[in-house]
Amino acid sequence: MLRAFSSRNYRLWALADLVSVTGTWMQVLGLNWVVMERTGSATSVGLSVALSTIPAMVCGPWAGALADRVSPRRIILAGETLHVLIALALALTVWAGLPLPVLFGLTAAAGLVGTFEGPALGRFASQVVPRVHLGNALAWNSVMNSVGRVLGMSLAGVLAAVVGEPLLFCLNAVSFGAVIVTVLAMRTTQFHPLAVSKPEHAGVRAGLRYLRTRHVLLVLLALGFVLSSLGRNYQVSMAAMAEGPLGAGSAGYGTLSSVFAVGTVLGGLLAARIKDFTLPVLLVAAGVTSVLQAISGYVPGFAGFALVLLPIAAGAVVIDTVKSTRLQLDAADSMRGRVLAVQGTVAGGAGALGAPALGWLSERFGPQEALLVSGLVTLVATAVAAGVLRSLTRGHSTPAGRPESAAEPVTRAGADPGPARSLSPAWSRDRFGTSSDLTSGLADSYKTR
Repeated sequence: MLRAFSSRNYRLWALADLVSVTGTWMQVLGLNWVVMERTGSATSVGLSVALSTIPAMVCGPWAGALADRVSPRRIILAGETLHVLIALALALTVWAGLPLPVLFGLTAAAGLVGTFEGPALGRFASQVVPRVHLGNALAWNSVMNSVGRVLGMSLAGVLAAVVGEPLLFCLNAVSFGAVIVTVLAMRTTQFHPLAVSKPEHAGVRAGLRYLRTRHVLLVLLALGFVLSSLGRNYQVSMAAMAEGPLGAGSAGYGTLSSVFAVGTVLGGLLAARIKDFTLPVLLVAAGVTSVLQAISGYVPGFAGFALVLLPIAAGAVVIDTVKSTRLQLDAADSMRGRVLAVQGTVAGGAGALGAPALGWLSERFGPQEALLVSGLVTLVATAVAAGVLRSLTRGHSTPAGRPESAAEPVTRAGADPGPARSLSPAWSRDRFGTSSDLTSGLADSYKTR
């Protein structure tokens, strides 16, 4: 269960991740509150989030191509340094009461930096732990994200009331500094070598051509899109249920959110116990979670609905962990950054389309019916994906943890002896390459965890 922690570099990385995620959620709460306080408009809060996610939709493929050619360590150090400056600029902006467009501009800048840092973080994670421990590291990363979310929001609520929002941004800058110190403190001699892309196989087009031939990866991305769009936007579903059939109001919504966060922690611990992150594990978890989602709206009472949320949240973390592990390990090393970038773009698009779709279904037919329809759709998508994957893998099985194709021309990069040498996790959107569709939420706007 603690296999990844056998590595000193991973132990440092996990601690820095917990500190950094906590700082991220402190900034998320502070920024949302500042925007809401100044405008009184939830639409303005949504605009702030949208401005931070647009760069990932536009620049994601180029970020992946860069990660496959340049040392991830160098990209991370540059990105974290820029994040420190942006967080301090946000603190100054809020403290001085500068116009809201300045705040929005800094939010967009943070999103742009995070977009280019994300694939590099995923590739760097593959150097921190050996291949056989990558899935275990991804699972513990989900735990760190969930715990950091709870700590960050709890601390932010107290500190914002006592000392004001600017301190939240300053503390987030300190958390980015912790990542910088950690990366510099890691032993480069213990990095696990990862292939980098040759010039003739670099670039966005080369990555898309490669992905077009990897049918298993395409099926995983397509299944991830459906699951993320209709099976991950539980912030919408919980709000609709709390306001509608459950009649629990805002207090009930907060309780359900806390229950969901607990479920993600349990899911991360469950995933950490899984030894082999295989496709059957992914499909079973997706099928069970889809069935639970379909029936969740009809379970009687507030406590009943909250109880069903626990295995749904846990199953979703298992799904994200296995899917991200397979996307990384089944892709050629020299293409991993671009595959992670596509995964992040797919997750972003799924969230942007799925949340309004679930909101419309809830308003048009009711939240219970929306959960039923979305659960059945994801169940059908899982069954179709299972059939396609079975036909693709029949007679073409590969050893666990091996890329589907060893024919991809690559250049081997050893451990990085200095900043000039190329080194070889999602949403991707999080520090170890998981898409974080349900644990990160608004935090994805500011960091790529």
